[in-house]
Amino acid sequence: MRRHAGPLCGCVLLAAFLSPSAARGQAAGSTYQVVHGWPELPAGEILGQATGVGINSKGEVLVFHRADRTWVEPFPAEPIARTTIAVFDGASGRFLRAWGAGLFIMPHSLTVDRNDHVWLTDVGRQQVLEFSPDGHLLRTIGEQGVAGNDRAHFNRPTDVAVLADGSIYVSDGYRNTRVVRFAADGRFLFEWGTKGAGPGQFNLPHSVAVDANQRVYVADRSNARVQVFDSTGRFLAEWKDPRIGRPYALAVHGDRVVVADGGDQPRNPPDRSGVAAVSLTGTVLTTFGRWGN
Repeated sequence: MRRHAGPLCGCVLLAAFLSPSAARGQAAGSTYQVVHGWPELPAGEILGQATGVGINSKGEVLVFHRADRTWVEPFPAEPIARTTIAVFDGASGRFLRAWGAGLFIMPHSLTVDRNDHVWLTDVGRQQVLEFSPDGHLLRTIGEQGVAGNDRAHFNRPTDVAVLADGSIYVSDGYRNTRVVRFAADGRFLFEWGTKGAGPGQFNLPHSVAVDANQRVYVADRSNARVQVFDSTGRFLAEWKDPRIGRPYALAVHGDRVVVADGGDQPRNPPDRSGVAAVSLTGTVLTTFGRWGN
């Protein structure tokens, strides 16, 4: 597992395409193995800081990355000139195509919905963006480059979860401490969350995911926990476990939630880093990964 320097370390590529059946059994010994040589990049090409990953209905893996840009504040004003979405064949790792040049300031998360639309968050643009499967911009939510804490603005939004009816949850995020739900047509519906460590409060809500029963899982990163809510934002449970650590990213796969632990990011590594597969009731089923290249 590879980690990149900067405040977004720990967004793990593997978390998007784990087989739910691969890790049955004891938590002490994971059956997950690294697939060496995956992916295959064109000669001379490298991925930048990889911050988001998803799979479409064709089994293609989409990776959102920062190319030659790293996290630096204040954020640059100009977009990244190189392509920032790399698409690979899931089975072989063969490079298929790339897009996203000249669009993004500071890439953050990627979500693929059931229609293969690609939802991206850009903390530099202060927006959530929806793209067609072939990379055409369909919609933006939030005002480009303008921060806020109202129905029409975000302040460094971190992730998107898309429901079957087309409505979405947005975790918002680095400066705001809330989760916002929007209707399928983009209308604001409601929000919840304030700054703090109590039930329903957040300290950097960094990722959001929804299961088949409409339970909402939020990676409450700086509180080192996952919080679980019903579809209206009512608090249901808290998961706090050394094996879950400091959650950076979440993905629901069938009967489990895959959680990426990004560690504490001290000035002088090594640090903790890994992945936990957790049951829908909060039991850690298996873990794998460690800090390092």
